[in-house]
Amino acid sequence: MKQIMQIALEEAQKAFKLDEVPVGAVIIDKEGNIVAKAHNLVERHKDATAHAEIIAIRKALAKTKDKYLSDFDIYVTLEPCPMCAATISLLRFRRLYFGAYDVKSGGVENGARIFNQPSCHHVPEIYGGIAESKSAKLIKDFFAQKREKF
Repeated sequence: MKQIMQIALEEAQKAFKLDEVPVGAVIIDKEGNIVAKAHNLVERHKDATAHAEIIAIRKALAKTKDKYLSDFDIYVTLEPCPMCAATISLLRFRRLYFGAYDVKSGGVENGARIFNQPSCHHVPEIYGGIAESKSAKLIKDFFAQKREKF
């Protein structure tokens, strides 16, 4: 579990270097093999939906040639936003692991709490706080750097 989150953190570092919000995601199959990994590319793609989770999901779907990822787990360095949480539900992921909690924009434990809504038809097993301090530090450092520029 921690080694997969480390790979997600490496993806988040790639985003940081590209001046993107540093979030990384990794999708594994039930045997623990990495199927897809990605980092945020919102600024580079000029696409507000280019979150790490969405990019990794698109890669995984292209590989599996299926419309669901029910035998897969997703690791994300930051609590998914409502858009990503809803997508994780729609694709019927088996498990969601995430690093830092996102009090402002989260959609799992905070904010919209997508998985607690009556309209949510699938709830994955959820494990938050994996490598939380490393994930949170990366986000804090990124936004501190942004504030220094202004």
